[in-house]
Amino acid sequence: MSRIHEALKKAEEERAGAQRGGYVETLTVPAPSKAPSTEAVAFHDSPAQPPTAAFGSPLTYDSLLARTVQGKWSPDPKTMLFFDEDEQAFGTEEFRTLRSRLYQMRERQSLKKLMVSSALPKEGKSFVSANLAQAMVRQVGRKALLIDADLRASQLHRTLGTNATPGLAEYLLGEIDEFGAMQRGPMENLFFVPAGRMVSNPGELLANGRLKFLLSRVETLFDWIIIDSPPALPISDASLLANYCDGVLMVVRSNATPFDLARKARKEFKDTSLVGVVLNGVHGGSAYSQYYYAAYGNGAANGARK
Repeated sequence: MSRIHEALKKAEEERAGAQRGGYVETLTVPAPSKAPSTEAVAFHDSPAQPPTAAFGSPLTYDSLLARTVQGKWSPDPKTMLFFDEDEQAFGTEEFRTLRSRLYQMRERQSLKKLMVSSALPKEGKSFVSANLAQAMVRQVGRKALLIDADLRASQLHRTLGTNATPGLAEYLLGEIDEFGAMQRGPMENLFFVPAGRMVSNPGELLANGRLKFLLSRVETLFDWIIIDSPPALPISDASLLANYCDGVLMVVRSNATPFDLARKARKEFKDTSLVGVVLNGVHGGSAYSQYYYAAYGNGAANGARK
């Protein structure tokens, strides 16, 4: 067992024992054949600004279908696992397992708006966000909204093979409504809000109240809303975004994420908001590619399972 994984497992078991009725899942995800693109972040600390004026008529799912742009996406086949209809593609089963665990958690707590973050760049949070959203809509009738809220170093539009603009930045600036910010591609019931253009004040935009308003407007239309956030440690954006969500899924990279930084990132989120940890970048054939580790309730049952 790697030092990182063993330490994270122990920490989650201790928290599970302290918090009666809690539930924390650690799931391994195999490494894609192509690593996610490098992310560059900058330090930023700024005060929140008052909400801007909201606009838009009441939303329905039919209105989203009618008014959002349907594009011809060209997803990266090496990292986007569900677009080629191969039910047995390497890595797909791990995302189905993660999907099942999240639905089990939903039976115990309100869980629809899920933020995916990491301690540092290049851990694979965008890879996990995108493939989890795809796994969700592979179930008949399920609808998911994927939002790229990393306004500093967005990646999702590249892996999905679509345009970055217009998107979240333009919406937060009040230049477009939700219909203008959303896209949909070839996968049924999967909607996407790209990050939009580069802006000089991403922290202020995320705190101006319009993102919270957007989530409140679309929440009833989707089964899941998955938000890809910036890394938790370099900047404060992730902590802010977590306040808008029901839960946080943290991604750590196998044999790469320093344990002390992973633990520090975990402390950025309330115990009640951290719902699980994904161990990403596990190569086929390793011991971790065959197991996941879990802590249940008071910690009485835990260990490795196939």
